[in-house]
Amino acid sequence: MEKTVQIITSWLREQVEQARVKGLIVGVSGGLDSAVVANLIKRAFPNDSLGVIMPLKSNPIDIKDAEKVVQACKINHMTIDLTETHQIMYKEIQNQIKAEQAWNEERDRIADANLRARLRMSTLYTIATNYNYLVVGTDNAAEWFTGYFTKYGDGGVDLQPIVDLTKKEVRELAAYLHVPTEVIEKNPSADLWAGQTDEKEMGTTYDYIDAYISGQPIPEKDRKVIERMHEQTEHKRNIATQLRLK
Repeated sequence: MEKTVQIITSWLREQVEQARVKGLIVGVSGGLDSAVVANLIKRAFPNDSLGVIMPLKSNPIDIKDAEKVVQACKINHMTIDLTETHQIMYKEIQNQIKAEQAWNEERDRIADANLRARLRMSTLYTIATNYNYLVVGTDNAAEWFTGYFTKYGDGGVDLQPIVDLTKKEVRELAAYLHVPTEVIEKNPSADLWAGQTDEKEMGTTYDYIDAYISGQPIPEKDRKVIERMHEQTEHKRNIATQLRLK
């Protein structure tokens, strides 16, 4: 674990030096992955790292867990409540679409959730500009392979330091970094809506995804779910498709 930490923190320092910036920033959700990244950027830049907690219709438990994370690793932090901003923006969008009689109720929940992720991304980049920091992502190998992130939301970052680690490896790293136990053991959730959990939404488990990308056999129905998610989200892992006229 210590070797992994050294490799990641050294890489983070190299990226900051190459970009000619001062440090790193991450959104802290109260979940496992962001807790690990908060610890890593704190180790890489003890005085130039920042964790940002961004409540947005969030479960109060997640906010308390996020506060425990930043306090445990002693990272500089701030809290910016985006609930009202989201309400105003989404209501205006709804009103304009409804005025065109084009509102799609079936797409409401996912549109709402994606806007939350993109507002958080915009908040991080605005703060990062002020401090001259890079924005650090929290996607692990399972999320990256399945595309389980919002394009230009939590996927909109400068650096992805744990993208080669399975969920199990991230959990092991969290224990080594002394992330609060309740954060390590909680059900993974992207905090997209009340009661949302990653595995319930995906229709498979992180254990099966970890096994699949590690080349191990898994049940056929889970293999199909994972491969379908990977194929359907290929666009998320690439920059915008470009039309070349010359």
